[in-house]
Amino acid sequence: MPETAPNATASATVTALPPLITQAEHLIELGVHELAGMPAAELRAFAEGAGGGDSDVLLAVHPDRAPASALAPLLRHGGKPGFVVADMTDVDRFAPLDTVELPDAPLYLVSGLDRGDLMANWSPDEALPALIAKGRTPLLLTEGIHWVLQQPAVLERDHCFMTIGSRLRKANGALDARTPAIWISNGTGRDGRERRDAPKVGWCWAGNRHTWLGFASATGRKPQSAG
Repeated sequence: MPETAPNATASATVTALPPLITQAEHLIELGVHELAGMPAAELRAFAEGAGGGDSDVLLAVHPDRAPASALAPLLRHGGKPGFVVADMTDVDRFAPLDTVELPDAPLYLVSGLDRGDLMANWSPDEALPALIAKGRTPLLLTEGIHWVLQQPAVLERDHCFMTIGSRLRKANGALDARTPAIWISNGTGRDGRERRDAPKVGWCWAGNRHTWLGFASATGRKPQSAG
């Protein structure tokens, strides 16, 4: 495995989340409940029932209810809205890997988030088995977007992250070589100069390494708080 990148830092400083009730209200303000086809009251009730004051878990909407293409424009960085790269028109077809256990519920909780800075300069092919061996689960693209929506500071230059829990399968069953990631645009190429510093949903090859991309992961997912 590659050595840890010299500029890698621990992720703990950027993982503090608002209480679940605050997260729910923020999603309502953004209109995510409407995207998901649910009343605002349902989102609030879930947060309250799951332990509304809990601030160490992320409230996520199932990707079948709120896909990445609808969530990405809600992201903000430097006052600029998020976007999906032009050559990822199939972004919503990136589904959970078979190893990812996703709750069969419209709303669920993600615990133990880590940006994966210490795996910067690893390839997705190298990172996935390492995460699984540590008992961790890679984040889905939609979960990564939810995280940035609730904690914008988690996305910073030179410390962005991949969400390799979401992959696209080809018709023959093989995995597409692209792996989704969330980073900050430099405003070059087809992004357009006006998008410089905007949050960007894109992809990288599964066999490539990037010193500025970690691998976001969690300890688990559950439909409601155990308490």
